[in-house]
Amino acid sequence: MIHSRKTDELSAWVERSFGYRFAAPALCHAALTHRSAGAEHNERLEFLGDAVLNCCVARLLYDAHPEIDEGALSRLRATLVSGRALAEVSAELGLGEHLRLGGGELKAGGCRRASTLADALEAMLGAIFLDSGFDAVMAAVRRIMGPRLAALPAADTLKDPKTRLQEILQGRGLALPIYELFSVSGEPHAQAFLVSCRVPAVGLSAQGEAGSRRHAEQQAAAKLLESLPAALRDPP
Repeated sequence: MIHSRKTDELSAWVERSFGYRFAAPALCHAALTHRSAGAEHNERLEFLGDAVLNCCVARLLYDAHPEIDEGALSRLRATLVSGRALAEVSAELGLGEHLRLGGGELKAGGCRRASTLADALEAMLGAIFLDSGFDAVMAAVRRIMGPRLAALPAADTLKDPKTRLQEILQGRGLALPIYELFSVSGEPHAQAFLVSCRVPAVGLSAQGEAGSRRHAEQQAAAKLLESLPAALRDPP
């Protein structure tokens, strides 16, 4: 009786969250089983679900934004399918409450771990795909991602600072920024890179410091963007 009640509760949650009812409930159980809980875990379903999710989100974005190019579509998709975004969706759905975890993983708070939640969400989508095909999983993705799709910022705002700065300067016919590494400090496992970003054409420079040269350059570019005159930041 207890097992039957739990099964009914799980089915109700799946239908409420994904708008779907499994023909093969074993797929649902496998999708929600972490590798710490047994041999029939969700990693293969996660692999499949990752690919299916990317395809579904790509199609939704393609239909919703006929005016933007491939690069912008890619940035929007990356925002929607990032591990952080998927973990947030999973938390909103209450997915962690239905995960099957091994004892150690459960004690370690695995039901709240972002990577575990994101992986299980992808596994659920992989299970729906196997159970009923692409149209069913597309409907589920549209249901769980629709609000985030509608709330996406403009694609240009998702470009990294170095790209935005370069495009602004190129649009004005100005020379590209110059990045210089000033110093590297700290132990090998915890280094700090100090980098400058200069735009001689407008007499501006900024510094960034981070755990990698790439991140330090991005930080410096972001600071320089903030100091650009509004006349440069606005489209010509």
